[in-house]
Order: sequence, then structure tokens, then C-alpha cells
Amino acid sequence: MLALMMDRPLTLPSILEHAALYHGDTEVVARSVEGPIHRYGYRDALVRAKRMANALMAMGVKPGDRVATLAWSTHRHFELYFAVTGIGAILHTINPRLHPDQVAWVANHAEDSILFFDITFSDLVAEIGPKMETVKTFVAMTDTAHAPPNVLVYEDLIAANSPDFAWPDLDEKSASGLCYTSGTTGNPKGVLYGHRSTVLHALALALPDAFDLGARDVVMPCAQMYHANAWCTPYAAPLVGAKLVLPGRLLDGPSVAELIAGEGVTFVLGVPTIWVGVADHLDQTGGQLTSVRTIAIGGSAPTASLISRIETRLGGKVRQIWGMTETSPLGVINTALPVHVNETEAEILQRKLKQGRGLWGVEMRIIGEDGAELPRDGKAAGALQVRGPWVSSAYFKHEGAAAFTVDGWFDTGDIATLDPQGYLRLTDRAKDVIKSGGEWISTLDLEDAVCSHPAVAMAAAIGVPHPKWDERPLLLVTLRPGQTADPEVLKAHVAERVAKWWTPDEVRIVSELPLGPTGKVLKRELRARMATGPATT
Repeated sequence: MLALMMDRPLTLPSILEHAALYHGDTEVVARSVEGPIHRYGYRDALVRAKRMANALMAMGVKPGDRVATLAWSTHRHFELYFAVTGIGAILHTINPRLHPDQVAWVANHAEDSILFFDITFSDLVAEIGPKMETVKTFVAMTDTAHAPPNVLVYEDLIAANSPDFAWPDLDEKSASGLCYTSGTTGNPKGVLYGHRSTVLHALALALPDAFDLGARDVVMPCAQMYHANAWCTPYAAPLVGAKLVLPGRLLDGPSVAELIAGEGVTFVLGVPTIWVGVADHLDQTGGQLTSVRTIAIGGSAPTASLISRIETRLGGKVRQIWGMTETSPLGVINTALPVHVNETEAEILQRKLKQGRGLWGVEMRIIGEDGAELPRDGKAAGALQVRGPWVSSAYFKHEGAAAFTVDGWFDTGDIATLDPQGYLRLTDRAKDVIKSGGEWISTLDLEDAVCSHPAVAMAAAIGVPHPKWDERPLLLVTLRPGQTADPEVLKAHVAERVAKWWTPDEVRIVSELPLGPTGKVLKRELRARMATGPATT
């Protein structure tokens, strides 16, 4: 027997329609690429999104067509999030930090028909535009005064088209967005999001034990809108009626701190490198932020010292998350349970080092080398696999099929433990784990140990070849501004905090660590550089 309930599709335009109706004057604030801060309400955003929807239809965009963007987190990009998806087309947000050849490759692989681009990428588009074989139309996301020649202009399209538009009826399972992985191993792979999956994901991450978002909040994603939908916050914020602050292209410490203070931001999110920059800026200026309630950190694991430093300087509480492009991206988030009410400060910090606990919508299991599921005892480490309504079931054009199991799970490539309370603790990426003498050494634990030293800013642990033990750990560290440290002192500092045989053979101070398109340290590049590095007994 079927339920007698209305069958209304879960589609993305309904989110902006809701925000315009019930939170029409709530602001969307964006730092534009031209410089000035742009402000308008959700009601105005809906009008412009409908104008752009009419423009897209006039340009011949059809359901299922891929419309690409090379753009920062701005109000125009926000409008495209709804205008493109709302007509049944697919918004392909290209990561501009990919190598130019990879940018052209993903555009060709996706078979994009139109490219919208911020004027900061005009030279890049001029260089690689001829290599984009299927792109027939280029639109500069600016006004006539700032546009390069021989392209359409976003504001001209807005002005020329009517705001009268009725969103078509869409199947909620139809595709809405396409985002490619960062391509650190081989070519990027496409993850194809849907209306239903994205709406469910936005609802879930707004829950109290997730991002805890409501109309009282001011949300500022410091994950760019080209990366996994800025962790879905451009959909979650209007869904709950929160003010949305989009930082544009400037994610340096001073710029981020200025926007947080000026707009009264209560919720921020981003990768650890963002918050290192903010903390450094506040340290140097003696500044203190007062409005922030929650700082969500993902992308790579923050160290205990960074968590403490962020909470001190930004004033809010850190909630670490784990997720991937393939999980839309929220997989788990670190929130406390009632049993943790009497935790000491030290216990709270240790719990926060775990990536988070299970969230409805994402099932998890840990698989051993023999293919059997491992116990949730917080000790047994194995391959992390996930499934759920906002987890990818296959890559676009069905490439990389090995990541998907025959029984319907996605193999994340992470090595992890699960404890009885449902907390996930990553010990490593499968490709990064150090295997020494047949035993695993956790690079994350080594990095956390050395980063507890007050002079250390960031660290990366990698395995280097060893004639006896196969691999031994090498720690590469960068120092905080104005700090000095002796490598042997840092090595001794680590030795006091990890198993004796885990102690790295060398700690090496470097000026910088190579970062990938999403802010993660490129350990593959480090291993290539250090393949002939020192190895001792």
C-alpha cells in the first residue's frame, strides 16, 4: 500500500523560491572580482536568477546540457547555481587551480557547451579556449566596462531578459551539478550530483548536530564555490534563511578576518591552511574575532595545536568534518554526545581530533585486507567504505569503476577506525600510509605530534625508501612567522609523543609545502622529491 501523501519533487529552485518568499530581505553579501562589496536580498537574487534562466534558454541550453564556470565565490556564481540547474541543465564548476591542460581536459570530457568565467581568468580562457572543443559560447561574469572583447557579458544578458520565468517540472533524480576531483592521481574524475541528493544533503548539514544553521546565522564558506558546491552552503543558507557571505577570490588572512568582523559572521568553513593564515594575521595584529560560533574544518585533518589556536583567536568552536567530492561532501562531523558533557579540556581536544561521528544519510564500514568487515572498536584499522543518498554511485562516463564495490559501496581510499559511539578516525590515506617493517605508521599522528610544538605551522609526514624496513618516516615542517627551531629538538618533541619505532629518522624544515588545487599538501609530489632522501637505521 502506497502512502497518501503529495509527491512534490525535491528540486533546487524550490530553495531559492522559499528564501525569496520568507527571507526576501536577508542579505547575500559578496566581494566582487571588480573590487566593491555587492549586497542584495534573496528576493533580488531570485529575480536575477530567473533573468539568467531566460537568457540560457534563449542561448539554446537544453536539459542535460553542461554549462561550465571558471569563477570564484560571488553573487553571480550564486545566481548560476539556480539558473542553470533550474532549467534542467547541469552546472559544471571547474576548479581554476587545476593545470591549464586539465582545465581544458575536464571541459572536453564534460562536453561543456557554454563557459561562464570571471575576468580574473580572461588570460587563461584566451589561452585554453581554443582547446575547449565543445564550448561554443563564452560569457564574462562582469559588466560591459570590465569585459574583455569578443565575448558575451553577464550583466548585459541580465538586463536584456525578463524576470518572468516559470521553473519547469524536473525529475528530482535528474542531474544538477558536475564537479571533478582534484586530479592528484591521474586525470580528474567527474562526480554528477542530482537535485534530490543535493537537497537532502543541504537539509542534513543544517541539522543541529551538523552545521547547526538557522535564520539567525551569517554563513561564510571559505571553500570556493567551484569545489564540491562550497560544501553545499550556497544551498543550505537560503534553505534556512541565513545571511550568506561570499568572499570572492581573496582568502588570505587579513581579507577573511575583515569580512568576518564586518559582517558579523557566525559560521565559517574551510581547509586548515585558511585558518592558519587567519590565525597568523590575528597573532600579528593582536586582533580577536567575537561573532564566530562555529568553525567547520575539513579537506585535511587539523592538528590539536591548530584547533586550540583557532578557537582562541576566532572565538568559536571547531567542528572537524570528513568528506569528499564523492560525498557531496559531508560524510561525518565531530559533534559531542550527551555522555561527553563532563569532559575535561584535554578530553575535548582529543575527541575533536577524530574526524566526526556518523550522520544520518551516510553509512560507513571498515574493511580489512581479507575483505571482511572489521569491528567498531576504535582500534581495528582498515579501508573506509561509505554509501548513502548523497554518495556517488559511479563516476561520470563510468570511469574509475574500481572505487565502487559490487555490493554498492564507495571505497574512499582512506584508512580509518570506527569506535562504538560512531566516531570515525582517519589514520591515513591508503596511498600515504607508511609501512615500516610490515607495520603501519600513521602520518596524521606524526603530523599532530610535531605541530604541537609552538614553532611549527604545518607538517607533512611521508615514507622514504629504507633498505631494511622498506620505508621510514620523514617529517617536513614549515615554521610560524618569526619562529626558529632546531630539527633535532623537533625530532625529540615527536619522540615523546609517539611509539618509539614511529619516531621519524629525520625532521626537515622547509620554506613551504606544495599544495594542491583544494589546499591539501601534495604528498605524492613530496615523495617524488624525497625518493632518494636519507634513510638510517
